[in-house]
Amino acid sequence: MCGIIGILGRGPVADQLVDSLKRLEYRGYDSAGVATLEGAQLARRRAEGKLKNLEARLKSQPLAGHIGIGHTRWATHGKPTEANAHPHATETVAVVHNGIIENFKELREQLEKGGATFASETDTEVVAHLVSSKMKQGKSPQEAVKEALPMLRGAFALAFVFKDQPDLMIGARKGSPLAIGFGEGEMYLGSDAIALAPFTDTISYLDDGDWVVLNRKGGTIRDAQNNPVERDVLKSGASSFMVDKANYRHFMAKEIHEQPEVVGHTLAHYVDMAQETITLPKLPFDWKAIERVSMTACGTASYAAHVAKYWFERFARLPVEVDVASEFRYREAPLHKGDLALVISQSGETADTLAALRYAKQQGLHTAAVVNVSTSTIARESDVALPTLAGPEIGVASTKAFTCQLMTLATLAIAAGRARGVLSADDETKLVRALIEVPRLMTTALKLEPQIEKLARDIARSQDVLYLGRGTSYPLALEGALKLKEISYIHAEGYAAGELKHGPIALIDEKMPVVVIAPFDRVFEKTVSNMQEVAARGGRIILMTDAKGAEEATVASLVTIVLPDMPSTVTPLIYALPVQLLAYHTAVVMGTDVDQPRNLAKSVTVE
Repeated sequence: MCGIIGILGRGPVADQLVDSLKRLEYRGYDSAGVATLEGAQLARRRAEGKLKNLEARLKSQPLAGHIGIGHTRWATHGKPTEANAHPHATETVAVVHNGIIENFKELREQLEKGGATFASETDTEVVAHLVSSKMKQGKSPQEAVKEALPMLRGAFALAFVFKDQPDLMIGARKGSPLAIGFGEGEMYLGSDAIALAPFTDTISYLDDGDWVVLNRKGGTIRDAQNNPVERDVLKSGASSFMVDKANYRHFMAKEIHEQPEVVGHTLAHYVDMAQETITLPKLPFDWKAIERVSMTACGTASYAAHVAKYWFERFARLPVEVDVASEFRYREAPLHKGDLALVISQSGETADTLAALRYAKQQGLHTAAVVNVSTSTIARESDVALPTLAGPEIGVASTKAFTCQLMTLATLAIAAGRARGVLSADDETKLVRALIEVPRLMTTALKLEPQIEKLARDIARSQDVLYLGRGTSYPLALEGALKLKEISYIHAEGYAAGELKHGPIALIDEKMPVVVIAPFDRVFEKTVSNMQEVAARGGRIILMTDAKGAEEATVASLVTIVLPDMPSTVTPLIYALPVQLLAYHTAVVMGTDVDQPRNLAKSVTVE
């Protein structure tokens, strides 16, 4: 996750900006920079690598401005070079940015036709030139930002400073978080409360779609429709040594809402946004020589593997076997030397998964690990480690780690398909474009939370819940049932929808909620048939689908949760969010310990 800090100060702010960025180092980064207003002119200092390089640059070339913005960057568009480091600027505006601008190529082409000259490979520089072009038309900074924001497609957080404007800073949020800090004669913007902790404990979080105009006396917040709004002002308990809950009741809720941002960072690690191609690290094996992939994991990570099985077999025509690690390690599975063992773990320390990895290595398999902790044992012992970049996940029930695992596995499956000649260059481009849309689609899905929260009050009165799905929605049904069991303690089971009549249908009665995960796809009609079987027995159907599915469903449901239209490839990533939210809000209604459910540990390092 990139880090943002902005300061409207009473004295020089450069050192304060760097101090705040240090508190965001836990998010990870590969370059950093600051911009301040020196007199009437904007000045920048940027450096590749660690913050000590930026500090050295500022020591030799100090900045004295009393207003400024700073940024730590995970490379998305373009390599982690100084030229691509934030802030990006024109003569009139400097900007820092978290997230992904999906339509940056179209905007860049339009701006270049208008005479703009670009100095970087990034999507962010488009934002600077877009706002600058509006200002050249005679618009004020506020008017320019107001007109530019609706033109940006994607998920983002932005902070702007302007030439000749020593008492003006503008921030905007769509998907990625952004907080306002209140001081005495000073104001701040930050990615989270930790960034603001050195300066203030009085903060306000922007809602999705909000943008804010700040001066040293305060700020005016407007929503996505440009209506003036007020947001709650809170006292933060964050320090430089804490991962803060922000304005969420639980870490799990915060981590659910972080997914558009962290999944975007994972995507950017494996995709060249400009070329719309997969860019994996060098792998110590040849995909063409692999005859079978053995995937192993535990819990939620194993359901990520089950989704990936569909992708690898479809895109790469590679047979995949998925095992829970606790079974794989003991059943002495016959493995073929030279094949690939792919292990998945959030912590990278899961005992059963580590044992499975070691067994696969002993059998002569190539090994790859999808992990969230790059210094973990599993990462170190694998031939290649593929990081998920979810950031710290505090809640025991995995949320953002799961979707980041899915994003990593999706890119890996596409790369395998391309290397094996199953996918053409056009196929790859189409699939990558679908992945690039995921952060924005996630942001849209999160807007369904009020409807899901209401539904959770009904689910909380149930003793048993059934989840159904077909194709990649089947592993999501398993994951949905697991989430509900983990944190609400309600018994739940996930089934392939076609298996309903082979046993589970005996459980259906008028008290049984049945969650059906069914985007409108080639198996939708089959799933509707299963819904009819449920309805005929009085089951209470909760349908998660899209607009076409809601229209075509011929069975009445208790609730229909309508998600945005999307390519079928990415449905597991998006539909995971309402599944998570349903479990979360049910647990809240039940009054359980959401972040630390009974009997569970975050990292299972023993058998």
